[in-house]
Amino acid sequence: MNDSILLDPTAELAPARRERLARPSSLEGKVVGLLDISKPRGNLFLDRIEEQLSAMGIEVKRYAKPTFTRIAPTELKQQMAAEVDLMVEGLAD
Repeated sequence: MNDSILLDPTAELAPARRERLARPSSLEGKVVGLLDISKPRGNLFLDRIEEQLSAMGIEVKRYAKPTFTRIAPTELKQQMAAEVDLMVEGLAD
């Protein structure tokens, strides 16, 4: 099941078919990014994830969108892509 349809809720007219990226077999030596989309309590979820990853010796970098109502700024997306191997996006309410 590597072929998926990803929908963009921002006004996508035709869904794009993209192959899912392979999951890493291990997090050892990887840098994990945590993206807070700025919804209430999302930071609490990511704090707990960071605690668990850090306890396993995994390097974690934190990021935050300025607001949950808009997509992440291009500069932020480029920074995350350059600095981490994989991402966890935290949303809550």
